[in-house]
Amino acid sequence: MVDTLGDFVAALAETMDRLGLPHVDRGFVARSVGKGSEHLIRACLQHVGGAPSQFEAAWQHYQAAYRQINGTHAEVYPGVVAGLQALRRAGLPLACLTNKPTAFARELLQNKGLAPYFQQVFGGDAFERKKPDPLPLMKCCEALGTVASSTLMIGDSSNDAQAARAAGCPVVLVTYGYNHGEPVREVDADGFIDRLDELALTPR
Repeated sequence: MVDTLGDFVAALAETMDRLGLPHVDRGFVARSVGKGSEHLIRACLQHVGGAPSQFEAAWQHYQAAYRQINGTHAEVYPGVVAGLQALRRAGLPLACLTNKPTAFARELLQNKGLAPYFQQVFGGDAFERKKPDPLPLMKCCEALGTVASSTLMIGDSSNDAQAARAAGCPVVLVTYGYNHGEPVREVDADGFIDRLDELALTPR
């Protein structure tokens, strides 16, 4: 829904500055996002030659930096608001499930005017495991009171598709995500859309 790559790049730059390490470029960040902040930080440390022992300090610096930056360099993708409005008109309960920490996700949705569309918001720290594990998606279904086979997962990466397949949910992917640097149309999914407002809906 929101292109937050600029936020990641800025927060990581400040983090690396604090540790006296080189910056990671935008392309590397684009290939590394999507599996949670911990994975992103570890990948960046390894990429620039940092030591694993620097993770805790990097995590603290990154959290502080991202908290200040959250949403500043981010933009809502075209078609998202119209798509969410259509989903709401169709009477569908909506949840936002992300590997971003829950507090950051809630704040970002609020800042971008998207929070009112969602009954539930769950981040990567909400459950014991993160996507692509199916647990978060199964918990989302429980919270919404829906069954997995009738709950559509709309994602942007193989991470989302793998979670949906394992949970038993149908899955449609948008084509504008980063997908770890791989072509998203090669992912096993039930369909692809270029914009969220292209999703065909039938009112309940």
